[in-house]
Amino acid sequence: MTKHIATVDVSASALESSRIMMASGLAYVIALEKTKPIGIVTHGDLVLKVMASERNPSKVKVSEVMSSPLVTIGPDATVQEAVDIMAKRRIRRLPVIQDNILEGVFTALNFVRHFNDYEDKVLKDIFRTVSLYPPGSDV
Repeated sequence: MTKHIATVDVSASALESSRIMMASGLAYVIALEKTKPIGIVTHGDLVLKVMASERNPSKVKVSEVMSSPLVTIGPDATVQEAVDIMAKRRIRRLPVIQDNILEGVFTALNFVRHFNDYEDKVLKDIFRTVSLYPPGSDV
């Protein structure tokens, strides 16, 4: 997961959320109500829900364009659990939250970048647990 997180208050404008995305280098921001993460705004949300509808981004509130409720996962979840949730929900970003505190965001890009490490670990685990020779063989 990435711990580089960008947030925006739900009362902020879509324009402000796009500026935060640009400054952070991320294609999403987590929407907060007070300090609680409750939604996510992606570059796609801004394009489809604001620009394509010819709405004024300085007048549209984050709460109007964010995806909510926020789909999240806990910090103790496995990579497989995260990938399963993302595939089932058809999302590319999965905030990692514990006790209403945003710890980071697991993204499809995180998985792709670290797939070889994950694959190596899985193979090593398999080799550790599976005997090369079946019980009772004469080796």
